Amino acid sequence: MSDSSAKTRQLLGMKGAAEGETSIWKIRLQLMKPITWIPLIWGVVCGAASSGAYTWSLEDVLKAFTCMLLSGPLMAGYTQTLNDFYDREIDAINEPYRPIPSGAISIPQVVTQVIILLFAGLGIAYILDQWAGHDSPIMLYLTLGGALIAYIYSAPPLKLKKNGWLGNYALGSSYIALPWWAGHALFGELNWTIVILTLIYSMAGLGIAVVNDFKSVEGDRQLGLQSLPVMFGITTAAWICVLMIDIFQAGIAGYLISIHQNLYATILLLLIIPQITFQDMYFLRDPLKNDVKYQASAQPFLVLGMLVAGLALGHAGI
Repeated sequence: MSDSSAKTRQLLGMKGAAEGETSIWKIRLQLMKPITWIPLIWGVVCGAASSGAYTWSLEDVLKAFTCMLLSGPLMAGYTQTLNDFYDREIDAINEPYRPIPSGAISIPQVVTQVIILLFAGLGIAYILDQWAGHDSPIMLYLTLGGALIAYIYSAPPLKLKKNGWLGNYALGSSYIALPWWAGHALFGELNWTIVILTLIYSMAGLGIAVVNDFKSVEGDRQLGLQSLPVMFGITTAAWICVLMIDIFQAGIAGYLISIHQNLYATILLLLIIPQITFQDMYFLRDPLKNDVKYQASAQPFLVLGMLVAGLALGHAGI
């Protein structure tokens, strides 16, 4: 791997990063793992689409951008920094180049970053509620809920990530359902149909979350974290992962057919095919070696499917 590639992976918070970064701002950015912002930003787009009320006016574009800032850099950044703080012992085994175990940043600096990101997120959520004219501060409630999930996912005594099922579902729903709800609530009225459908879609997100567990199997095993690869073994966990990704997307397509959104359902089903292809080509053959390659190849089709589903729901007036 070239030096420039390693440094880029470091800034994005990806596996296989370079060591020796000294710029405190680059280190802070690495803690926030910008690569993880993308699905949350995309979730806001899907929520705006499912609301059926988004327009391409300057005001709506600015609202959407502000909500993306909330969901991505602020709240995902808060979540990732918090997770690195509580995972520093695991990272010392699996990814010793990470900022905290490498000693590139001090613990007080990390805590300060967590607090600033959290309160900045709460402030932006309050502004969005006022901007949208909400009678009830739903954006603030969603942000508080997301912050709480992030905390109990990473921190003892609950530390949901110790449990492969609960932890990965908390992660999957945070990356799919929460930003979707935020985007929908900002432009429309959040309802139980959208809540339930996105929670079902989050089961596919659970499968994606399991993919991330393969890079830390050894550290999880040593520290007693019950990730799915630790509980079921590499091969079985890989099959569980891909089946959840495929089956729950197909279930959403089935729902779209039931509400007569046949074209959107067909597109969604077609987008599952390349995901299955890449699962067979890369992930199922060697999950430990090909996890990143599989995610880069297959996840674009999954996130496009999310937008297709959002557009279908908006078109149907759900």
